[in-house]
Amino acid sequence: MSGRSAAFEISPGARDAIAAWLSHMRALDGAAANTLTAYGTDVTTFLAFQAAHRGGPMGLAEIGRLSSADMRAWMAAERLRGAGGRSVARRLSAVKTFVRWLCEREGFDPTAILATRAPKFRKPLPRPLPQAAARELIETMGLQHETPWIAARDVAVATVLYGCGLRISEGLGLTGADAPLPDTLRVRGKGNKERLVPVLPVARAAVDRYTSLCPFDLSAESPLFRGARGGALNAGSVAAVMARARMQLGLPSSATPHALRHSFATHLLEAGGDLRAIQELLGHASLSTTQAYTAVDAVHLMDVYTKAHPHGR
Repeated sequence: MSGRSAAFEISPGARDAIAAWLSHMRALDGAAANTLTAYGTDVTTFLAFQAAHRGGPMGLAEIGRLSSADMRAWMAAERLRGAGGRSVARRLSAVKTFVRWLCEREGFDPTAILATRAPKFRKPLPRPLPQAAARELIETMGLQHETPWIAARDVAVATVLYGCGLRISEGLGLTGADAPLPDTLRVRGKGNKERLVPVLPVARAAVDRYTSLCPFDLSAESPLFRGARGGALNAGSVAAVMARARMQLGLPSSATPHALRHSFATHLLEAGGDLRAIQELLGHASLSTTQAYTAVDAVHLMDVYTKAHPHGR
């Protein structure tokens, strides 16, 4: 790829189109800020590559002239740069979404781009913790700090993630208005979509203990979970505490904050939970995303069978 900056390789019209598309995604689709940043980077990098590959600046007309060969060249270059199949597929999805939006306004034929197939890759199965390990991990997180309110905070965060199946961003997005936790928690997740999640008594009790010890004013508009100096607690701090706890317990590196969400879903399924209900609790837009947990459950059942059946020993 050329050493020139993307600002010179992409025409002002194309840059304006990317900005307008991102504004559209933000306003109508409710895309998260991190998602918009990734989309913008993916499309800008794609057009910069095509400018260097084709030997000229990429404007709106040039986008409409891209061929299947141009798309294959870009995907090959991405793989040579070390991008895995999953990453290339995600970037291609961003490019297609942009081009689909653009062609409706510019009137060109997007077939060559939209017909490009993403590389095949095997989606990794979620890696939940066994129920006993999840409980032990949460308890051990409470032993990582000598300050009582911080120890109670770490236990509360992990208990909410596991007990309610929240993403770390959702858990850290709770405010003082959410405490004490209600019987049903209103969660704002990906795409700014809301869902209702039942709250277990153990999660409510963990948050109550934390709020009773927290030295900071937990006003309705302020973050519920605070860092040591009173600012909003960040995901890196939670991950660091969990890393220390899992090392003490000899748990794998996959025992992350997100693994607690995986554990929530898998343990519900093992207990006979309905897949559609679990989809709603997790806030998955597609049932196919939730169905990954059925494969995990099948692996668990086969492991139990192998250990219990006389011919499996």
